[in-house]
Amino acid sequence: MLLLPLLLEATLLRLASSSHHPFYNGFYYNHIMNDKDKGQEKVVYFNGAKLVVETSKDPIYSSNGANVTLPCRYYYEPDMEAKRKIRIKWSKLRDDYTKEQDVLVAIGKTYVAFGDFRGRAHLHQAGRHEASLVVSDVRLKDDGKYRCEVIDGLEDESDVVDLRLQGIVFPYQPPHGQYRLNFHEAERVCQEQGAILATFNQLFQAWSEGLDWCNAGWLADGTVQYPIHLPRKPCGGLHLAPGIRSYGPRHRHLHRFDAFCFSSALKGEVFYLDHPAGMTLEEAKQSCQDAGAEIAQVGQLYSAWKFLGLDRCDAGWLADGSVRYPIAKPRANCGPAEPGVRSFGFPSKGRFGVFCYKER
Repeated sequence: MLLLPLLLEATLLRLASSSHHPFYNGFYYNHIMNDKDKGQEKVVYFNGAKLVVETSKDPIYSSNGANVTLPCRYYYEPDMEAKRKIRIKWSKLRDDYTKEQDVLVAIGKTYVAFGDFRGRAHLHQAGRHEASLVVSDVRLKDDGKYRCEVIDGLEDESDVVDLRLQGIVFPYQPPHGQYRLNFHEAERVCQEQGAILATFNQLFQAWSEGLDWCNAGWLADGTVQYPIHLPRKPCGGLHLAPGIRSYGPRHRHLHRFDAFCFSSALKGEVFYLDHPAGMTLEEAKQSCQDAGAEIAQVGQLYSAWKFLGLDRCDAGWLADGSVRYPIAKPRANCGPAEPGVRSFGFPSKGRFGVFCYKER
């Protein structure tokens, strides 16, 4: 009976006795005190040279479906001419710089990519000390921070680069009304509309470009926020400055709000079809199929409006059962004086045209 307590005590003592050692990447680092340097700590580099890793200080911009290179290079101070057996590791990070997932690990010319980066990621090593990451067929969720880590024996250094997708944030309410989505449902409806839940940085960028929306919506990190340019009483009060209003993190199952979705540039085109008598939703879907296309999603209409200048003063069905139309050049009888995507909501009956999407 005494054996289990003794084993537990021994384990705890072992953990406690080892906790004071500096530990990184599975190796102990030697930091020694130099008495001749007034007690300042002196770092001993195991290779006799300092390893330096550098990435771009500016964000790297790309779009959905494109190929992108995230630059990274390393060097030594002083320079080391001898060829080293270097290990390179790329990771995707969360906004707080904790690791979200492994992307790629390479030793020499041999590499392994992980998860949904498998088949899409490889190293670009044109130069002697280059460790750049190439990602093909960029996807919406690739947006974010990436760490380039270079490991030479016991030396381990890294730097971080931002990949930002050029896109558009749009608010979304489901057919059954305002504030009906928990976090997981918000993720799903954005995906159904050719988009993903927006990040805070994406919402902030949209706000800086003029987005003003008084309904709170989920973001990708599980917080609930909304962007306000013109302060008003129902939207946080008259006396608050313009900005992003935040409810902070909410319960992902119990609390219900709208969603802020993010979509990027299209791989195809959105076009409008009409019929003299209009069409029901089912007739609209069939018309798109007859044209070798499919009925467009909300995110695709927003992207076509923002990136391709789609402008049509005729309302059309979309895949979620809503009826909308995009206006790039405001004019009489086409809604408000600002550009935007107008919505007629989710009519239970009626006959309209349809917006179709066809990949190139």
